[in-house]
Amino acid sequence: MKKTSYRSLDDMINVNRRDMLKIGAGIGLLLGNPSAWAQEAQKPQPPAKPKTNIEDALKVPKTSLSLPGLFPGRVVQVTNDQVLKEQHIQSSVVQDMVMQGLEKLTGQNAKKSFKLLFSKKDIVGIKVNPVGPGIISTHLEVIDAVIAWLTGNGLKRENIIIWDRFDYMLSDAGITPERYPGIGIEGLQTMDEAAAEGKTGDNSRWLKPDGTHRSADLFDREVFYWADVEADKEPAYLNQHVFNEKHSYFGKLLTQILTKIINIPVFKNTGNGVSMATKNLGYGAICNTGRLHRPLFFDVCTEVLAFPVLRDKLVLNILDGLRGQYDGGPGPAAQFCYDFNTLFFATDPFALDAVGHRLIVEKRKAMNVTVNEHPRFTEYLRYAERLGLGVAAPDKIEHITV
Repeated sequence: MKKTSYRSLDDMINVNRRDMLKIGAGIGLLLGNPSAWAQEAQKPQPPAKPKTNIEDALKVPKTSLSLPGLFPGRVVQVTNDQVLKEQHIQSSVVQDMVMQGLEKLTGQNAKKSFKLLFSKKDIVGIKVNPVGPGIISTHLEVIDAVIAWLTGNGLKRENIIIWDRFDYMLSDAGITPERYPGIGIEGLQTMDEAAAEGKTGDNSRWLKPDGTHRSADLFDREVFYWADVEADKEPAYLNQHVFNEKHSYFGKLLTQILTKIINIPVFKNTGNGVSMATKNLGYGAICNTGRLHRPLFFDVCTEVLAFPVLRDKLVLNILDGLRGQYDGGPGPAAQFCYDFNTLFFATDPFALDAVGHRLIVEKRKAMNVTVNEHPRFTEYLRYAERLGLGVAAPDKIEHITV
């Protein structure tokens, strides 16, 4: 089996990012089909859901800021057709959109909005989605606007960390120390791209002499999502996923350093579902995720966010819809991208995904894409509502457009 077979859904495309358009047609073969995986559960006798440790997470008492946050069910959509001129994002317009969205979400001005969610002593992590730069990824201009808001209200630059699961993806997306002086930039782990692509038989860049991954110490062995699902034992899997057991550990950055999290995902589909707010964290905050896709796919987006390390620290979601992708996801597919000129704001990531899912379905239909509207693709949202993590029922969601 090729080593590239072990790439996870959001990240496989980045192995050959420099040749992205060349391999676009082959993504399905490498990843499998997330829509097909979801459809397995529609059979008369769907596979039983593996046991997980979700009950351990639910036993921990919530805080005043725990999900669904201060504004459960509220989603603010800000659209400005002037944000894109001659294929260039207008930074000043983005900043205006961010201020509008925050004020509409909280009912307070920018300064008071900051005080509702943060203190000047917080260590704030900005979770981005750097997959597919130049096609569909978190825009640097949105990150700039968020940082300007935070620092403008007294948060020191050294108290801000832009992060993602893989370190090399951040630099590939232009998130570098030169671009963001004084701001922390951290990947939860490293990975040897050349070894993953099968270009070299030398695993020394990621594998220690004792047989463990060089990033193993970056994950907290005391804080984990456990699922009764085996992981592959081949080196290619370990290279990408750090551990190949039944535990998916949270990064120490989240468990020991960050006190608050801002989530800035992108507006795109994953098969007949979406890869937006919850998936950006559900599959981005832990390691050893490849084993989870087929048996637990969307449920991971709910259960991982139930753990206090995310549930109690995630205080704001800003969905980057300056560009959208309505098909071909979760990997970037330029032919299905379009200018959407929109940002969304919510403390409740599940309500945000619910709105995003509806809008994606509308766009897919408008573009004559065959849409499967089976409840399987949104059950994780209703699951979150049952767990008290968010709002999913359409009649309970307050969708505000600006």
